[in-house]
Amino acid sequence: MMPLPPTLTIDDILRESDKAFQRFTTFCKDLPPELFFRETDGKWSIAQNLQHLVICTKTATAAYALPKFLVRLFGGKPNRDSRPYPVLVEKYQQKLAAGGKAQGRYIPKHMKPNSNKEELIKHWRQFTTIYLQALRKNWKDEQLDKYIVKHPLLGKITLRELCYFTIYHTDHHLEIVKKRS
Repeated sequence: MMPLPPTLTIDDILRESDKAFQRFTTFCKDLPPELFFRETDGKWSIAQNLQHLVICTKTATAAYALPKFLVRLFGGKPNRDSRPYPVLVEKYQQKLAAGGKAQGRYIPKHMKPNSNKEELIKHWRQFTTIYLQALRKNWKDEQLDKYIVKHPLLGKITLRELCYFTIYHTDHHLEIVKKRS
């Protein structure tokens, strides 16, 4: 992975998001099911990491698929500029270092080793496609800085920052599962 520039346009975001989604998909496709579903030392399996990413991507998609007036109603207006990509990543890493972790609906369920790996990957690809389509169809570059949403660890973030988070978060989990394979 190459470092990303501090500010990404919507075209950059779409391209880098798709690359991150493809990297994760490609990694998972070649794994044998016993490795894909194996939980060790109380850590999520690779399948659970993927399920977590499905949940997060599906949630982020809502921000880009809802009518803008609803995003404004639930989130409000930002009182600052969007953070650059590296600043957003650093803030997320600080939250993790301070003990931040997935909670509630973001925690994946236990998956049986005989679950269908291909179906889970297909589900992931469907949601990543919907995410990219919602972003491409509904938002212009300058609008991403004018709306905010609540993130469970980062607090209120702009829609551009949510894009940045989605890219980084996908690659973050790819690095985690690579270490476990």
